[in-house]
Amino acid sequence: MFKLSQARRIGALAGVGALLVSLAACSAAAEDSTSATLTEGKLTIATGEPAYYPYVLDDAPESGNGFESAVAYAIADEMGYGPDDVVWVRTTFEAAIQPGPKDFDFNLQQYTITEERAQNVDFSDPYYSTPQAVITVESSPAAGASTLSELADTLVGAASGSTSFQAIEEIIEPVDGAQAFNNNDDAKLALETGQIDALVVDLPTAFYLTGVELTGGLIVGQLPGTAGLADEWGLVLPKDSALTEAVNEAIESLRDSGKLQEITDEWLGSDQGAPTLN
Repeated sequence: MFKLSQARRIGALAGVGALLVSLAACSAAAEDSTSATLTEGKLTIATGEPAYYPYVLDDAPESGNGFESAVAYAIADEMGYGPDDVVWVRTTFEAAIQPGPKDFDFNLQQYTITEERAQNVDFSDPYYSTPQAVITVESSPAAGASTLSELADTLVGAASGSTSFQAIEEIIEPVDGAQAFNNNDDAKLALETGQIDALVVDLPTAFYLTGVELTGGLIVGQLPGTAGLADEWGLVLPKDSALTEAVNEAIESLRDSGKLQEITDEWLGSDQGAPTLN
């Protein structure tokens, strides 16, 4: 009898021990999941200083208004973080993609995914892929263009080394070649002062420049065949982040449900009257 009771006691203790080990393992797994973020229970998201329309409205990402602000909150929700669990911080564009520690869990500022940048940071799967577009002003010779051949005789510029510059060379093929500028601001000034007739930028930037910054700004049209040249934007995360997989799963879920397209249509417009040039 003693031996049987002892055996039962030992078996019971073993069972309790196994349960405690299992609970400890579950607790550790939960702790690992929670501690994957910069601050426990919070998701720290970075954007620019300032952040611009149409990606963030009125430089207030916490409002959820604007394309990237809405995308950020949708991803957070998929990851189990409510609006009150989101903390916003600001970074410069370049600082976020440099090597070293980060003060954010992820950052979105229209970052094009590139192999060079991916050496320093993690990129999520793309959340947006943008076509290239030609813009001009009402007084320009390019204002009436409706075909690529009509644009070929005009002066078309873009930021040097950009996807937009490549699109000019490969698709428009202007007689005088692509006009190179240090950045979009310089190219926009050249358009305003008549140094060039048209400017190529990504479509969201085209809507912004023609609607907000250029007097008499016009979108001539989208460039065809830019799928291979399209900028794919990804979230920037610290290198080897424990959150990268979870973020990718969130983006995939939003894409599969159609929510990501709804956000894109609402803030960038799926069809806002920019014809495709042929």
